[in-house]
Amino acid sequence: MRSVLGLCLALALAAAPAAASAASPRETVETQVNRVLQTLADPAFRNETREAKIAKIRSIVNEIFDYTELSRRTLGREWSKFNPAQQEEFVRLFGDLLEKTYADRLLSYSNEKVVFERETMLREGQAEVTSNILTGDGKKIPLDYRLIQSGGGDWRVYDVIVEGISLVKNYRDQFRDILAKNPPEEVLKILRERAAKG
Repeated sequence: MRSVLGLCLALALAAAPAAASAASPRETVETQVNRVLQTLADPAFRNETREAKIAKIRSIVNEIFDYTELSRRTLGREWSKFNPAQQEEFVRLFGDLLEKTYADRLLSYSNEKVVFERETMLREGQAEVTSNILTGDGKKIPLDYRLIQSGGGDWRVYDVIVEGISLVKNYRDQFRDILAKNPPEEVLKILRERAAKG
């Protein structure tokens, strides 16, 4: 079950805006998730080294996923406790953490299907797209994407909710516990240590 949830989260991290700014939130997510699935299913991709596979997926994700917005929302009101340099480092380290946490699970993809359902506007400039992961054994796993519209008009994913559990909220609770008793530097120290472990 954990591997399936990991795949869901990894796919969600790769969900991002299509090149055309006129794309709707649903079109944005559907296009990019399908792009990742096609990459994972490509026989040539399967024959590449692990490092090469991760680099290829990273090139998609880093280009289009808004780690800054995700980081800001994850820290919530604690974001303002970080100075600009600390905020920048947090965004980089947190992005690395997410990548390393789900890389192996993403690369263990085994032809799960993603079915997109509806798009809902949460408020102006924010939307939610609902979908389901259909596993090989017939299970249906709800997966919702939350997006924000950038100044350029395109849509970027800032949170994913798997079976009712928000990625942002899950990490926010963890960081909030640390920051309740420690300065921002402690969070950065923990993230640096995790990054060093590889």
